[in-house]
Amino acid sequence: MRDTYHFDDTPTAETGTQMAQTPSGLRHSIRPRRVVVEDAQKRALAQSFATPHESRFVTDADAPRWEDLELEEAGENRAISSAMPVVDSHRDSPTARAFDLLRTRLRQVTQENGWRNIAITAPTSGCGNTFMATNLALSLSRVPGSRTVLMDFNLRKPGVAKAFDIEARGMMRYYLDGTVPMGRHLVRASETLALGLNDTADANPSETLQDPSTLLTLQKMRAALRPDMVIYDMPPMLGHDDVSAFLPQLDGVLLISDGTQTMSRQLVECERMLDNRVPLLGVVLNRARSNSITQ
Repeated sequence: MRDTYHFDDTPTAETGTQMAQTPSGLRHSIRPRRVVVEDAQKRALAQSFATPHESRFVTDADAPRWEDLELEEAGENRAISSAMPVVDSHRDSPTARAFDLLRTRLRQVTQENGWRNIAITAPTSGCGNTFMATNLALSLSRVPGSRTVLMDFNLRKPGVAKAFDIEARGMMRYYLDGTVPMGRHLVRASETLALGLNDTADANPSETLQDPSTLLTLQKMRAALRPDMVIYDMPPMLGHDDVSAFLPQLDGVLLISDGTQTMSRQLVECERMLDNRVPLLGVVLNRARSNSITQ
């Protein structure tokens, strides 16, 4: 059975409209579609990403643990940037409460199914992917004793470092291909949140995401850090094949819809691309009408 999408505004065709990232409201619905993938098919997908280049990587015994990652607090500009506001300093706002509700529903669904790798994407650019990924990760990190990793996998247009006002430690590709070890690339923004930042656009992002080295790097990262959830901030689905290339490594996808520009046919196309591959956990409506949010 197909998911039913609930919107507060009818999406318009004004796809060229550029707006600040601060939403007048957001709504979401976490109701994952069940995608049945046989165990043999899962093993085949994993084996297709197997790599013989183990020697290029630090051994598991040498990989840093969670507490070993350097702690680097977010800068003061994180909450005031008009391009990428972070709502952690406004805990009683309707937007912050909406993120907390999304966090709780997402945690319940992922824990029930044993899922850990979640992508945040959208049909087209300008829908607020990084805004959503950043604030969702911050909300998740406020759960005591939890561990959340946020990875900037929008390799074409990285933005997580700017959102946190933290200087990235290099190009994500060099970490994913094993050139740079995890301890020199990942940082902790708090006791419960780790970040994989990126300072340079990748000329071949889809190829990087499909490289067997990327799978091995992520496997070692999860084994060493043991996160409850890994959030991947990813580029739009319809413009390039980056998200499609990375689907075998995901447990679920959250799709961001912009109330000012996203059209229903674009959502349908994204759902078609995910069909029988990865569960669509829900659609988050960004820039909904403010009167649709309970005050």
